[in-house]
Amino acid sequence: MKFFQLNGPAPLFTNSYLLISEGGHGAIIDPAASAEEYNRILSREGATLTHIFCTHGHFDHVGAGEQLRTQWGAKLYCEPSDLNSPWLYPLTVSDSGYTENQPISVDELTFTPWHTPGHTPGSVCILCGDCLFTGDTLFAGGAGRTDMDGGSYPQLIASGKKLKRLPIPAETKVLPGHEGTSTYGYEMENNYFITVMCQD
Repeated sequence: MKFFQLNGPAPLFTNSYLLISEGGHGAIIDPAASAEEYNRILSREGATLTHIFCTHGHFDHVGAGEQLRTQWGAKLYCEPSDLNSPWLYPLTVSDSGYTENQPISVDELTFTPWHTPGHTPGSVCILCGDCLFTGDTLFAGGAGRTDMDGGSYPQLIASGKKLKRLPIPAETKVLPGHEGTSTYGYEMENNYFITVMCQD
Protein backbone atom coordinates (compact mmCIF):
# COMPACT_ATOMS: atom_id res chain seq x y z
CA MET A 1 0.00 0.00 0.00
CA LYS A 2 1.06 3.56 -0.70
CA PHE A 3 -0.19 6.31 1.61
CA PHE A 4 -0.48 10.02 0.90
CA GLN A 5 -1.78 12.84 3.08
CA LEU A 6 -3.14 15.96 1.40
CA ASN A 7 -4.81 19.04 2.81
CA GLY A 8 -7.76 21.15 1.81
CA PRO A 9 -7.47 24.90 1.28
CA ALA A 10 -7.06 27.59 3.94
CA PRO A 11 -8.26 28.42 6.47
CA LEU A 12 -9.36 24.92 7.56
CA PHE A 13 -6.62 22.80 5.89
CA THR A 14 -8.78 19.70 6.23
CA ASN A 15 -6.82 16.45 6.28
CA SER A 16 -7.39 14.12 3.35
CA TYR A 17 -5.86 10.74 2.69
CA LEU A 18 -5.19 8.79 -0.51
CA LEU A 19 -4.36 5.09 -0.28
CA ILE A 20 -3.21 3.10 -3.31
CA SER A 21 -3.41 -0.67 -3.20
CA GLU A 22 -0.81 -3.08 -4.49
CA GLY A 23 -3.13 -3.60 -7.47
CA GLY A 24 -3.01 0.10 -8.35
CA HIS A 25 -6.48 1.07 -7.12
CA GLY A 26 -6.91 4.30 -5.22
CA ALA A 27 -9.20 5.12 -2.31
CA ILE A 28 -9.65 8.62 -0.91
CA ILE A 29 -10.79 9.35 2.62
CA ASP A 30 -12.41 12.80 2.64
CA PRO A 31 -11.75 14.42 -0.78
CA ALA A 32 -10.93 17.84 0.67
CA ALA A 33 -8.06 18.85 -1.63
CA SER A 34 -8.43 19.87 -5.27
CA ALA A 35 -9.15 17.18 -7.85
CA GLU A 36 -5.93 18.16 -9.62
CA GLU A 37 -3.84 17.21 -6.58
CA TYR A 38 -5.28 13.68 -6.42
CA ASN A 39 -5.04 13.27 -10.18
CA ARG A 40 -1.40 14.28 -10.14
CA ILE A 41 -0.56 11.54 -7.63
CA LEU A 42 -2.73 8.93 -9.33
CA SER A 43 -1.10 9.67 -12.69
CA ARG A 44 2.41 9.55 -11.25
CA GLU A 45 1.67 6.21 -9.56
CA GLY A 46 -0.15 4.75 -12.58
CA ALA A 47 -3.20 4.18 -10.38
CA THR A 48 -6.97 4.30 -10.90
CA LEU A 49 -9.33 5.89 -8.40
CA THR A 50 -12.09 3.42 -7.53
CA HIS A 51 -13.42 4.46 -4.10
CA ILE A 52 -14.16 7.70 -2.23
CA PHE A 53 -15.03 7.47 1.47
CA CYS A 54 -16.50 10.53 3.21
CA THR A 55 -16.36 10.46 6.99
CA HIS A 56 -19.20 13.01 6.91
CA GLY A 57 -20.78 15.50 4.56
CA HIS A 58 -19.47 18.90 5.67
CA PHE A 59 -18.32 21.14 2.84
CA ASP A 60 -14.65 21.11 3.84
CA HIS A 61 -14.48 17.30 3.65
CA VAL A 62 -16.25 16.63 0.35
CA GLY A 63 -15.05 19.42 -1.95
CA ALA A 64 -13.64 17.37 -4.84
CA GLY A 65 -15.89 14.36 -4.29
CA GLU A 66 -18.42 14.82 -7.07
CA GLN A 67 -15.82 15.89 -9.64
CA LEU A 68 -13.63 12.85 -8.92
CA ARG A 69 -16.60 10.50 -8.79
CA THR A 70 -17.72 11.66 -12.24
CA GLN A 71 -14.25 11.71 -13.76
CA TRP A 72 -13.16 8.27 -12.58
CA GLY A 73 -16.47 6.47 -12.15
CA ALA A 74 -15.40 5.90 -8.56
CA LYS A 75 -17.91 4.69 -5.98
CA LEU A 76 -18.58 7.44 -3.45
CA TYR A 77 -19.71 6.58 0.07
CA CYS A 78 -21.50 9.12 2.27
CA GLU A 79 -24.44 8.68 4.60
CA PRO A 80 -27.72 9.98 3.07
CA SER A 81 -28.41 12.05 6.19
CA ASP A 82 -25.39 14.21 5.34
CA LEU A 83 -26.51 15.09 1.81
CA ASN A 84 -28.52 17.91 0.24
CA SER A 85 -28.43 20.75 2.72
CA PRO A 86 -27.37 24.33 1.96
CA TRP A 87 -23.70 25.25 2.39
CA LEU A 88 -22.76 22.87 5.22
CA TYR A 89 -23.74 19.75 3.25
CA PRO A 90 -23.17 20.57 -0.43
CA LEU A 91 -22.74 16.98 -1.66
CA THR A 92 -25.97 15.99 -3.40
CA VAL A 93 -25.30 12.39 -4.47
CA SER A 94 -23.60 9.34 -3.02
CA ASP A 95 -23.53 5.81 -4.40
CA SER A 96 -23.90 4.21 -1.00
CA GLY A 97 -24.07 4.78 2.71
CA TYR A 98 -22.22 2.56 5.17
CA THR A 99 -23.30 -0.69 6.80
CA GLU A 100 -22.08 -0.87 10.39
CA ASN A 101 -18.95 -3.03 10.76
CA GLN A 102 -19.34 -4.27 7.17
CA PRO A 103 -15.89 -4.30 5.48
CA ILE A 104 -15.35 -2.76 2.07
CA SER A 105 -12.46 -4.30 0.13
CA VAL A 106 -10.12 -2.56 -2.28
CA ASP A 107 -7.72 -5.32 -3.28
CA GLU A 108 -5.74 -6.15 -0.12
CA LEU A 109 -7.09 -3.11 1.72
CA THR A 110 -10.10 -3.53 4.00
CA PHE A 111 -12.09 -0.50 5.15
CA THR A 112 -14.37 -1.15 8.13
CA PRO A 113 -16.85 1.63 9.02
CA TRP A 114 -18.60 2.39 12.31
CA HIS A 115 -21.40 4.92 12.66
CA THR A 116 -20.33 7.70 15.04
CA PRO A 117 -22.99 10.43 14.82
CA GLY A 118 -22.75 13.60 16.83
CA HIS A 119 -20.65 16.02 14.81
CA THR A 120 -23.12 15.31 12.01
CA PRO A 121 -25.94 12.75 11.78
CA GLY A 122 -24.00 10.69 9.25
CA SER A 123 -20.50 10.75 10.74
CA VAL A 124 -18.46 7.55 10.57
CA CYS A 125 -15.02 6.35 11.62
CA ILE A 126 -13.22 3.99 9.27
CA LEU A 127 -10.50 1.46 10.12
CA CYS A 128 -8.03 0.33 7.45
CA GLY A 129 -5.11 -1.75 8.66
CA ASP A 130 -3.28 0.21 11.34
CA CYS A 131 -5.08 3.48 10.50
CA LEU A 132 -8.32 4.75 12.08
CA PHE A 133 -9.78 7.63 10.08
CA THR A 134 -11.93 9.56 12.55
CA GLY A 135 -13.07 12.57 10.51
CA ASP A 136 -14.36 15.22 12.91
CA THR A 137 -15.61 12.73 15.50
CA LEU A 138 -12.32 12.39 17.38
CA PHE A 139 -9.26 14.63 17.27
CA ALA A 140 -5.85 14.29 18.89
CA GLY A 141 -6.74 15.57 22.33
CA GLY A 142 -10.34 16.50 21.60
CA ALA A 143 -13.59 15.79 19.80
CA GLY A 144 -15.77 17.36 17.15
CA ARG A 145 -18.09 20.30 17.73
CA THR A 146 -21.82 19.78 17.87
CA ASP A 147 -23.18 23.32 17.55
CA MET A 148 -23.74 23.24 13.79
CA ASP A 149 -26.75 22.02 11.83
CA GLY A 150 -27.37 18.35 12.64
CA GLY A 151 -24.94 18.22 15.55
CA SER A 152 -25.87 16.40 18.76
CA TYR A 153 -23.76 16.30 21.91
CA PRO A 154 -25.60 13.29 23.40
CA GLN A 155 -24.97 11.40 20.17
CA LEU A 156 -21.29 12.39 20.23
CA ILE A 157 -21.01 11.07 23.80
CA ALA A 158 -22.58 7.78 22.71
CA SER A 159 -20.14 7.61 19.79
CA GLY A 160 -17.21 8.23 22.11
CA LYS A 161 -18.35 5.35 24.30
CA LYS A 162 -18.63 3.17 21.20
CA LEU A 163 -15.07 4.04 20.17
CA LYS A 164 -13.84 2.96 23.61
CA ARG A 165 -15.38 -0.49 23.12
CA LEU A 166 -14.00 -1.21 19.67
CA PRO A 167 -11.41 -4.02 19.41
CA ILE A 168 -8.69 -1.74 18.05
CA PRO A 169 -4.99 -2.22 18.94
CA ALA A 170 -3.48 0.56 21.05
CA GLU A 171 -0.81 1.31 18.45
CA THR A 172 -3.36 2.03 15.70
CA LYS A 173 -2.84 5.50 14.27
CA VAL A 174 -5.69 7.98 14.76
CA LEU A 175 -5.93 10.12 11.61
CA PRO A 176 -8.49 12.89 12.16
CA GLY A 177 -10.00 15.43 9.81
CA HIS A 178 -7.99 18.33 11.21
CA GLU A 179 -4.60 19.02 12.77
CA GLY A 180 -2.25 16.34 14.09
CA THR A 181 -2.35 12.59 14.47
CA SER A 182 -2.22 10.34 17.51
CA THR A 183 -2.72 6.69 18.47
CA TYR A 184 -5.84 4.91 19.61
CA GLY A 185 -4.26 3.83 22.89
CA TYR A 186 -3.08 7.31 23.76
CA GLU A 187 -6.46 8.89 23.03
CA MET A 188 -8.38 6.27 25.00
CA GLU A 189 -6.17 6.95 28.03
CA ASN A 190 -5.50 10.70 27.76
CA ASN A 191 -8.20 12.43 25.70
CA TYR A 192 -10.38 14.39 28.16
CA PHE A 193 -13.48 13.86 26.03
CA ILE A 194 -13.00 10.07 26.15
CA THR A 195 -11.77 9.66 29.72
CA VAL A 196 -14.11 12.13 31.46
CA MET A 197 -17.10 12.93 29.26
CA CYS A 198 -17.55 9.37 27.96
CA GLN A 199 -17.43 7.49 31.23
CA ASP A 200 -19.80 4.52 31.39
